[in-house]
Amino acid sequence: MKSGANYNRRRFIKLAALASLAVPVLNACRQKIAATLVRLTGTRHVLGHRLWAKDFPEPVEVITVPHLVIGAGISGLSAARQLSQKGITDFLVIEMENRAGGNASNGENKYSKYPLGAHYLPLPNPHDKELIRFLHESNIITGFDANGLPVFDEEQLSFDPQERLYYRNAWQEDLVPRYGNTPEQDDQIASFFTAMKRFKEGRAENGRFWFDLPIAQASSNAEVKGLDTLTMKQWMDNNGFTEESLQEYVDYCCRDDYGLGIAGVSAWAGIHYFAARKNSVYNKDSVLTWPEGNARLASHLKHYTKDKLLLNYLAYSVKPEGNGVTVLAYNADKKHSVRIQADKVIMATPQFVNQYIINGRKGFTKSFTYAPWMLATLTLRDLPSDGSYPLCWDNVIYKGKGLGYIYDQQQTLNQLNDRIVITYYYSFPDIDTKKSRKELYRRNAAYWKEFVLADLEKAHPNLRDYCDEIEICRLGHGMISPVPGFITSAYKQQAALPIDDKIFFAHSDLSGISVFEEAFHQGITAVNQMLHGTTVDS
Repeated sequence: MKSGANYNRRRFIKLAALASLAVPVLNACRQKIAATLVRLTGTRHVLGHRLWAKDFPEPVEVITVPHLVIGAGISGLSAARQLSQKGITDFLVIEMENRAGGNASNGENKYSKYPLGAHYLPLPNPHDKELIRFLHESNIITGFDANGLPVFDEEQLSFDPQERLYYRNAWQEDLVPRYGNTPEQDDQIASFFTAMKRFKEGRAENGRFWFDLPIAQASSNAEVKGLDTLTMKQWMDNNGFTEESLQEYVDYCCRDDYGLGIAGVSAWAGIHYFAARKNSVYNKDSVLTWPEGNARLASHLKHYTKDKLLLNYLAYSVKPEGNGVTVLAYNADKKHSVRIQADKVIMATPQFVNQYIINGRKGFTKSFTYAPWMLATLTLRDLPSDGSYPLCWDNVIYKGKGLGYIYDQQQTLNQLNDRIVITYYYSFPDIDTKKSRKELYRRNAAYWKEFVLADLEKAHPNLRDYCDEIEICRLGHGMISPVPGFITSAYKQQAALPIDDKIFFAHSDLSGISVFEEAFHQGITAVNQMLHGTTVDS
């Protein structure tokens, strides 16, 4: 959740004078709470868990296709786009879920669309020509200026006010703790960003950046490679960045992008967060965002799968046989299996899935760590606040259990809304992600409802009195977490290697960073490998 400013638009919230309300009125409000609608949603993990048992019926149908993409997340959709760009139309995409997009999916109620995962895209690095090309063809980039830099559609850049932090019992602008700090705190924060600037500008002898997106384009040195051997907290402690509010901020950043905080992710990953993006040339402190989040990007990519996308199909066996690949898939709608004969297959699925459908994958897949996530979208009659700083797109509570919430209607030009819709994000702090995953699914809707409301009420007292509806979205394997040693591990490299020049792999977990740019380029790379034996974008 990053910051930005473009439109000088302010939305001020009417303060609720709760203290003046009569006790009967309060009781009436609380009686309404019991009727608050709470829904549990998420991925189809129960269907996915059938991969363990392999209790699928025998195939009753055969489909023959030259090129098959398994998985319609961003990597799979990007692969479909790249195939189309290459003039290849004889392909098919299958997806276990009932919608495409993966973590870039969304929900919608009568007041707003809202994300069920990723919700923004930072401005692209100016040398990322393929991503810029996609954003241009999607009319997110409307043209180019005299210097060749992209011109972005103003309505798709995050509106003001952009972000705020609830710190020292008041809202402040920006997410870095600023107000009420001691000179020592401010000096340490400034020193930290100076250190990040050095990593951001650092280049190897071949001219490549130490940190870049996609990370395959980077070229590190010994110092940078060594950062993968310790946690971000160890690196900060070793370098004197021990101030509590600074560590809390960096912990938030790591949890936001990686699911685990500074005690869980490698120093390489923690620094990558600050150093990989080189978009300061735009002179815009902004990101691209939409009410539905990155589902907007997925919808642009989905155009390339028209009449080529089969939803509710779970691939449960992929084997190279003869001159091609045999894929067995379960049609959850018709409750029967199909056999798909393909010449080439792109596995745009995570490695924790691949290990159950391709022989010989479990050994190195054990090194992949996936963080679970819980999202909660709240529909509110009002949002009680102290009024110290107006409601923003991104709203974070200092030392809150979650990562704060986004205001889903921030990008809506019509600000006269009957209800306020916000989406709260929570990543589990426990480094033991298996334990966290069990907790995510063991707890019921009532527990998560209370969890979310109690956390938000630190900044919004009596929020529950204004809540009409809560949708709890559970993502058991929300994203890959780059724990120490993973980025440079041989297992990660092995997992990306094609099998018999027939099965190719494309997923953001193969890079170790679960962001749109990585998933997008993974799909392109897999297609280029399949067609040309090269990973170069073309």
